[in-house]
Amino acid sequence: MNERRKFAYKTRQNPNSRSQSGIMHALFIVTGEYRMAKATARHILVDTEEKCQTIKDEIAGGADFADLAKQHSSCPSGQQGGDLGDFGPGMMVKEFDEVVFSADVNTVQGPVKTQFGYHLLEVTSRTD
Repeated sequence: MNERRKFAYKTRQNPNSRSQSGIMHALFIVTGEYRMAKATARHILVDTEEKCQTIKDEIAGGADFADLAKQHSSCPSGQQGGDLGDFGPGMMVKEFDEVVFSADVNTVQGPVKTQFGYHLLEVTSRTD
């Protein structure tokens, strides 16, 4: 391709460019299967950090997460033991996502503060 055609091609791709060297966008074609991360988790939602920590201590002492979710969680999921089912990144609030997609699986995390209150979270499975 001669220089004149290269410049014409580049200016069509980036009409605001006055330089022969800049292409504003690049297109990458990737072959293979793309899989979005997914997680399953359960949580307990309460209104204070202190209550959240107390429940976490009970779990650490051997209490059952699901039973405590049924007793204490203000989220409707509490009646299912806090089970939230499966979801992908961006489907929950930011603070929740940050923990769910980085924490160890089967380990209780929290208290995690969100606009809804304080959560204890347990990631039960995750695919990255």
